[in-house]
Amino acid sequence: MQEWAQGLEEIRGLIGDEFARSEPRNNAVSYIRGLLSDEERKNSWTLSERAGHGTPDGIQRLLSTTDWDPDTVRDALFGYVKKHLGDPKGILAIDETGFLKKGTASAGVARQYSGTAGRVENCQIGVFLTYASPAGRTFLDRELYLPKAWIDDSERCKRAGIPEDRVMATKPVLAAEMIERALDAGIEAEWTTGDAVYGQHAELRRRLGARGMHYVMAVPMNQRAITPTPGSLGAEGRADQLFAALDGRAWRTRTAGTGTKGERLYSWARIRINGPAETGEHWLLARRSLNDPTDLAYFICHTPENVTLIELARVAGARWAIEETFQTSKGETGLDHYQVRQYGGWYRHITLSMFAHAFLSVIRSKKGAHIQAPTSW
Repeated sequence: MQEWAQGLEEIRGLIGDEFARSEPRNNAVSYIRGLLSDEERKNSWTLSERAGHGTPDGIQRLLSTTDWDPDTVRDALFGYVKKHLGDPKGILAIDETGFLKKGTASAGVARQYSGTAGRVENCQIGVFLTYASPAGRTFLDRELYLPKAWIDDSERCKRAGIPEDRVMATKPVLAAEMIERALDAGIEAEWTTGDAVYGQHAELRRRLGARGMHYVMAVPMNQRAITPTPGSLGAEGRADQLFAALDGRAWRTRTAGTGTKGERLYSWARIRINGPAETGEHWLLARRSLNDPTDLAYFICHTPENVTLIELARVAGARWAIEETFQTSKGETGLDHYQVRQYGGWYRHITLSMFAHAFLSVIRSKKGAHIQAPTSW
């Protein structure tokens, strides 16, 4: 319990200057404490009651009218993660998650595909940047995706509190901006990984290369690449076709990391390909199920020289870190428990939930993977 209290005091010190008065400062820390609690639903009412408030007004103001900038708190989160979980071999992972919503008033809500639901639903989509290192894994940054129908409707945006200068940005563009912010803040990372929504985006890969970032990014089976063939311009083909032509001896069994059921073993193969002129090497990587040879996934990679297949498999497997982070944050730190509709309210709740998750990751990195919140604190 003492370590939890000390940890929250550290967070208070990191974010306290963002709040001009003690009441909202205390409410912000109480909000994080409540998100770490065992409350089944972590909304303004339950968190207010847990903090000893007679009404939810203070917590609701924290998410709506209180003067504080969630981006400044996000910047404090950068420093907190760097201090406690940072590692030069760290991995940045990008992905999105859906927040199911009713109605049409919540900022960014639309009928759109949600990987969370596995189908098209009425939802908001958040694009997230996470960080994985030997010490732990947690969130770094977030952006609310706004469909074009929202950007084109200035009155609707105004009602939802969306800033006038917010322009249309695709999910890969949002991801690139978050990665560059994290690197500018001094986050230590050698690799970036993400699913095919991001991996097939050439401009995102270019921006990663320009920052000296190596990556293992998923791509669709029809991703085209050129292999360097001596004495010619090389052989061009789709990823699935290039790997189908490989000799069976090119495949090796390697682990993608440890899951809930033990080592995640797959067959892996790689093919050297041409790429931009930056230093390092470029590869296509394939992962094949040991039980079903028709179940394959493909990745495009920019790597250090002489990288091993073991390392590529490890980085590709780290993409699951963000899925696990979504699960734990929704289950333990209330990422999806918010009731706000305004654009600013979304960023405020999500940012405080991310800080709560980072706090939990730091505690677990020190004490073990199954630490629970104290029952009274």
